[in-house]
Amino acid sequence: MKIHQLSAEEALASLNSRHDGLIAAEVEHRFKEYGLNQIDEVRGESLLLCFIKEFVHFFALILWVAAGLAFFAEYKQPDGGMATLGYAVLGVIVINGLFSFWQQYRAERAIIALQKLLPHTVKVIRTGELEQILVAQLVPGDVILLQEGDNVPADCRLLEAFSLRVNNATVTGESLPKARDAQPSSEEHLEQSRNTLLAGTSIVSGEGRAVVFATGMHTEFGKIAHLTQTAEKSVSPLQLEIVRLSRIIAVLAVSLGGVFFFIGHSMGLSFWENFIFAIGIIVANVPEGLLPTVTLSLAMATQRMAKRNALIRHLPSVEALGSATVICTDKTGTLTENRMAVSQIYLDNELLAPTAIQRQPKRIQRHRAFFEDALLCHNLKETMHDGQWQALGDPMEIALVRMAKTCLGETLSYPKINEVPFDTDRKRLSTIHHTPKGVLLYCKGALEMLLPLCDRVQTGETISTMNAEAKQQFLHAQEAMASKGLRVLAFAWRELTQAHNSEAQEQNLILCGLVGLEDPPRPEVPEAMRLCHAAGIKVIMVTGDHPHTALAIGRQIGQIQTEHPVIITGDKLRKLSETQLRLALDAPDIIFARVGADQKMRIVAALKKKKHIVAVTGDGVNDAPALKLADIGIAMGLTGTDVAKEAADMILLDDNFASIIAAIEEGRAVYENIRKFLAYILTSNIPEVVPYLAFALLKIPLPLTIIQILAVDLGTDMLPALGLGAGKPESDSMNKPPRAHDERLLDTRLLLRAYLFLGILEAVVSMAAYFFVLYSGGWQWGESLASNTSLYLQATTACFSAIIISQIVNVFLCKTPNRSVFSAALFDNYIILWGIALEIVLMGIIDYTSWGNTIFGTTPLEPKVWLFIVPFALLMLGLEELRKVLVRKC
Repeated sequence: MKIHQLSAEEALASLNSRHDGLIAAEVEHRFKEYGLNQIDEVRGESLLLCFIKEFVHFFALILWVAAGLAFFAEYKQPDGGMATLGYAVLGVIVINGLFSFWQQYRAERAIIALQKLLPHTVKVIRTGELEQILVAQLVPGDVILLQEGDNVPADCRLLEAFSLRVNNATVTGESLPKARDAQPSSEEHLEQSRNTLLAGTSIVSGEGRAVVFATGMHTEFGKIAHLTQTAEKSVSPLQLEIVRLSRIIAVLAVSLGGVFFFIGHSMGLSFWENFIFAIGIIVANVPEGLLPTVTLSLAMATQRMAKRNALIRHLPSVEALGSATVICTDKTGTLTENRMAVSQIYLDNELLAPTAIQRQPKRIQRHRAFFEDALLCHNLKETMHDGQWQALGDPMEIALVRMAKTCLGETLSYPKINEVPFDTDRKRLSTIHHTPKGVLLYCKGALEMLLPLCDRVQTGETISTMNAEAKQQFLHAQEAMASKGLRVLAFAWRELTQAHNSEAQEQNLILCGLVGLEDPPRPEVPEAMRLCHAAGIKVIMVTGDHPHTALAIGRQIGQIQTEHPVIITGDKLRKLSETQLRLALDAPDIIFARVGADQKMRIVAALKKKKHIVAVTGDGVNDAPALKLADIGIAMGLTGTDVAKEAADMILLDDNFASIIAAIEEGRAVYENIRKFLAYILTSNIPEVVPYLAFALLKIPLPLTIIQILAVDLGTDMLPALGLGAGKPESDSMNKPPRAHDERLLDTRLLLRAYLFLGILEAVVSMAAYFFVLYSGGWQWGESLASNTSLYLQATTACFSAIIISQIVNVFLCKTPNRSVFSAALFDNYIILWGIALEIVLMGIIDYTSWGNTIFGTTPLEPKVWLFIVPFALLMLGLEELRKVLVRKC
């Protein structure tokens, strides 16, 4: 038999312990065997390894190769400008690596966070003496004393319990405190037993004596910690797409380099000339600005999300959230407020809201005994702090006292002279008070326990004999409230002649009313659920609470929309095969209730196998493993435990479920924005490559130098690209379903548009400007030009400037990839506007200052060149608008 199924004496005997505790020698022996009562740290990646990884991922390797090739080309052909390119690429690698490491690094503090939930000292009985020791020194078999306000330091089996109630929310997810006693339990599972206390939970009321049966990593708490530590963090969709994008770019660059190597060979160029030419083609095809632009764009998105109360801890999670197809959400503290509140009151055969009663002072006076009962019958420790009433104890009792104080509008000081304590068999509490009417007994508890004790019932000011009809009315009212997921308590009272605390005085009571309590849903959640449904996102409630409570909340918030939703409890889930679970997840409305931490992980894993992008929300320790396994884990910032926050990718600063929807909207915008600036950056590759092809194939002077390519990729293009990455979400973005899991960031359509349409148009503009200057200066075909001649410098400057002018137009074309430029607000993105201004300023500095001319090999252009370039750029705008019209019609 399991320890919770044994009697208290048998439990002690099974641990070779006694009521007066362990002797010193036995403590020492067990300490050596079981070790410290603490969570063991799983060694993770070293800080150095995390740092190195930022410089050796696939795209970084492409840049390393590009830099190496550039230095090799410079070695074989000095003064060709390739060394400058090599140093610039190295700078990109270093800056981006440092920035990414700084943004994404997080210390592995989950273990420390877990230990914060455990108390530092505990009262223990050893060799018959009461001692106070460090929690870490506890061993199995120790007998400990616990009281109201204590945190439980290890898994314990109760030996004695006096009105003891425990809050299990952080470990099991249950919203209501649970009564505990020392009687043997018939429950199969330890966490459902009423005689066990789990490490990491807290004592709400009462006191008890217990024997420790599990410490450290052997506790249920430790098992959750192990799941959190060992769960592998999944790679985000964006990270997978960046890897794929890197491979495509690498293949394209190397393929083009190889093709033109053989073209050069067929034209009779020497091997080294061909090789240097191929290197130039490869390096020109690598968008050096892509990686820092992606990183900076994601970082800017995190800033926007922070303003909407969503704190992003890992950059790729920004886009992952926008891809989410399923949200698995905890109930307690996430969909609800994690506090008990009175939802309904049954008086005078009516179910009423507390706010309705507050507007009826006469009714309150008629039922004054009922409100006095709610106000006085409790075991709270009341204090005043800064003029505000505060209480320590059962949240339900706190809610009842608040309700009674609000309705009565006064604080009563009727001294309590005795009580008949609550226990799990009686399911009721009675307190006895001196009042102006004499000695009164106030009783509250489960209706089924109070009804047999009541011989009268109060309706208004009338007290009449209890009959079958009155009993039935109360039972119907209880059923009505229970069907809504409310916790129902009955209230009764009587006058006494003596103030004894025997159960015999709990007779001939007057039943006066019922109260239905709940952990109320957050007011903003129903609208958030509506937006989820509109956005094609499925919401699944995964809770440790009772299925009836979960279903009631699900209906209130709009998560459940069908008449017969699928409800799967933890016991049922254990019996489901992998195939059965996957099929069950196809149900339109589904709730998982009474589930443990390992089962939450199983649900998340099953959804991921079904190709879903899974977001998981939660605030408790029991949520942490699933948070870590999910594509994006979302923790509550105010009520969330430290371990949940450490396991999460995103933290809701206001604990507002609706903030998730705002964050999803931003995440969807990030994906579309990355596609926009990909098109923008890749477009300029073609006018940078074509000059090299023309140089090799047409035997003309090189139209564009390496340093000018760098000026575009790492200078003029950067801020406009960032502006595209910082674009606001489209107005209809949350009325569309999530993108398909097989939809690619860089697909064939984007590549064709960037390379074979926009890129070709820019290449035509730049090469036309180049030849316009050459022919205007009297150049003849086949004539060679020295790199320092005025005509050559003017021609390359024209080519370079034409690319920049084309990119100024292109940023507006990429801002609205499907809609007409003229249908969108042109000046709503200040970063793009500043980017264009910077492009013009940089172009002016490079073209018209002496040091700009010296560094970049340029010279001032005549006005006629600008008059030649601008109409070509406007033609590019017209052709793109025509393409969009044709695409919309097809």
